[in-house]
Amino acid sequence: MYHFFVEPEWIADGCVRITGPDVNHIRNVLRMRPGESIGVRDGRSHSYLCELETIGTDEIMARICGDETESTELSARLYLFQALPKSDKMDLIIQKAVELGVYQIVPVATRRCVVKLDGKRAESRVQRWNAIARSAAKQSGRMYVPEVTEIRTLEEAITLAGTLDGAVIPYERATGIAETRAAFSRIRPGSSAGIFIGPEGGFEADEVQAAMAAGICPVTLGRRILRTETAGMTVLAILMFQLEE
Repeated sequence: MYHFFVEPEWIADGCVRITGPDVNHIRNVLRMRPGESIGVRDGRSHSYLCELETIGTDEIMARICGDETESTELSARLYLFQALPKSDKMDLIIQKAVELGVYQIVPVATRRCVVKLDGKRAESRVQRWNAIARSAAKQSGRMYVPEVTEIRTLEEAITLAGTLDGAVIPYERATGIAETRAAFSRIRPGSSAGIFIGPEGGFEADEVQAAMAAGICPVTLGRRILRTETAGMTVLAILMFQLEE
C-alpha cells in the first residue's frame, strides 16, 4: 500500500484532502482510481487507512476507513547532533538517518566545520533539509517526519542534550569496546538519546572535554576512523537493531 503525508488540518470530518505534488503522483504516475486504498499520515503520530473518492487535477479527496495500528517508529527517540559537513554530504546524512529511524536532526556548527552558514543562507538550507527528511520519511514508510532544526552552536547542542536521558559522542581516542557496548545498552525503549558526530576534521579535544563534562559519554566505533557521513549511520544502525521489537 502506498502512503502519503498530509498536514493535520487537511484531515477533517472523516475525510482527507490531498494537494500538491502527491496529486500528480497518485493520478498520473501510480494511475490510481477511486475506490483504491492508500495510507495517510499526518507526520506526527496518526496514520489512517483511506479509500480514494475523487481524483481531480489539483485535489484528491479520500475517505478514512480506519486507523493503521502497526507502528514503524523506533521505541526510543534518537537525536542526531551532526556537525556541518562539506558539500552536499548533509543531504545524504539526513536521508539515511531518517530511513534508520532518527527522531530529530540538529545541525551543529563546530570549530573545524569548513561550511559556514548564517542568515538567509542557513534558513534556505534548513528548508531544503526538511524537504529531504519528508521525502525520506515517505519513502521508508515512517509514521513521523523527523524535524531538522535550525543550526546550533556546540554549546547550544550540549545544553539541549542535557534534557535527554543520555548521549554518546564517538571519538577516535576513546577506547574500550566493552564500555561502548555498555553505553549503547543504556539506550532502551521509552528513552531519549543524543548522538554527537563531528565534522571531517573531527572535534577538537576541548570540545570533547566540554561534552564529557556535561555527561555525554565518549564511545569507540572500532579501530578504523570513519568519515562523518559514516559514523552517525553506524551508531543509528546499531541502535536500530537493538531497539527493534
